[in-house]
Amino acid sequence: MITLATAVPGIKRQRAAERPKGSGRTRRTGIHLAIIAVGCVMLYPLLWMLVSSFKPTDSIFTTSLFSGPWTLSNYVQGWNQLGYPFTRFFLNSFLLGLLAAAGNLISCSLAAYAFARMEFRGRKLFFALMLGTIMLPFHVTIVPQYIMFHWLGWVNTFLPLVLPKFLAVDGFFVFLMVQFIRGLPRELDEAARIDGCGSFAIFWRIIIPLMRPALAVAGVFSFIWSYNEFFSPLLYLTDQKLFTMPLALNSFLDSTGESNWGPMFAMAVLSLVPLFVVFLVAQKHLVEGIATTGIK
Repeated sequence: MITLATAVPGIKRQRAAERPKGSGRTRRTGIHLAIIAVGCVMLYPLLWMLVSSFKPTDSIFTTSLFSGPWTLSNYVQGWNQLGYPFTRFFLNSFLLGLLAAAGNLISCSLAAYAFARMEFRGRKLFFALMLGTIMLPFHVTIVPQYIMFHWLGWVNTFLPLVLPKFLAVDGFFVFLMVQFIRGLPRELDEAARIDGCGSFAIFWRIIIPLMRPALAVAGVFSFIWSYNEFFSPLLYLTDQKLFTMPLALNSFLDSTGESNWGPMFAMAVLSLVPLFVVFLVAQKHLVEGIATTGIK
């Protein structure tokens, strides 16, 4: 007896057999070519900056992409042009990125565990307020934050850029970890409690090892966002020896809007190297973390 369940797969196979064999291959080839074309368009600015970093400043905008004289002097000149070796700015950005990642991993994971596993009065209200901070523009709180940090004497130090990260101020990472922890079976917590574990022991021995993909996502994005941040360092840092990479690159511009383009492009290319290394090393964990937390 032929039923609908058995007939439908047979109809699908018959229709697939009737299609021209080359049509599927042609369609896939067209899709791949379209993706390659879009990728080339997106990568062109990066390629242009890379090529321009090897050209003298006066020929960057007057010659085509691969024509004109080539030189390595931009890298030598840019490395020592700002009064300090560019190593200092690299280390400043790298230090801020590591501290921001460590602060977010510690504070946001603790806050996420409290929201996802612990019962306390006002939990839903506090969680809603935390989600509200994600929708609140960062610039709304700039003035009161600056007044507070100025009163504490923290302006022109790294403290305003680092200390808030240890207070779970990034609601996005808290929400991401909450969603991940909610996907873990509660039976693990109950079994650990039977064995005599308290809340912190469960968090440290059970939850943390299982949420490594979410921690990887939070850590990598915290590092990249802090490394690339421009506005907050511009607001709080005035001493050039404390400048981060974005501030150092901005220093190549003078008050008239002109710039020493060649050295600036050379240092911009070097500033991207740590980000590419971090992304390539953590790519597997990023994909796993995003997939397991349901972020799309």
